[in-house]
Amino acid sequence: MRRYHTFFVRLAAATVLTSSLAACVGGEEFQRGYLVDERAVSQVRNGMNAEQVLTSLGTPSTVSTVGNKTWYYISQKSRRTFQFMPEQVVDQRVTAVYFNNNMRVERTALYGLQDGQVFDFISRTTPAGGQESSFLGQILRGTNNFNPFGA
Repeated sequence: MRRYHTFFVRLAAATVLTSSLAACVGGEEFQRGYLVDERAVSQVRNGMNAEQVLTSLGTPSTVSTVGNKTWYYISQKSRRTFQFMPEQVVDQRVTAVYFNNNMRVERTALYGLQDGQVFDFISRTTPAGGQESSFLGQILRGTNNFNPFGA
C-alpha cells in the first residue's frame, strides 16, 4: 500500500510540474489589426469608388494625410515563446488602396514584413539608423570626412 501511495504522490507532482512548464513554454500568438480577407481584397477593382471599397473591405486602419489619398489596412502577427519574454513580430501585412483625385481606385498593393521595417504602433516610433552605433563609433566615423583645407 505504501508503494502505491508514493507512486501517486510522484505522479501528482510530475503532473503539476509538467502543466506549470507547459503554461510557461507553450508560447502565445497574437493577431492585431485588420484580418486580411484575400477574397475581399480581390474584389477591389480599379475605378471603384470609396464607398464600394468601404463596403468590401471595411474601415481602414489608417488613411494617408499627405499627398495622394491612400487607405491602409494593417495586420500584424507576433509571437512570444515564454510568458516573460518580449513579443517578436513574425508576420506583418499592409494592404494599400490608392485613390486618384476623384476618389476612384487607381491600384491596390499588398506589402509584407520584408518590404519595410517593423513599426512600433504602440509607442509610434521607428528605429533610427544612428542609434545602433556607439558614441565612439560616431566620433570615429566623423573623422573620415575631415578636410583641413576646407575644400
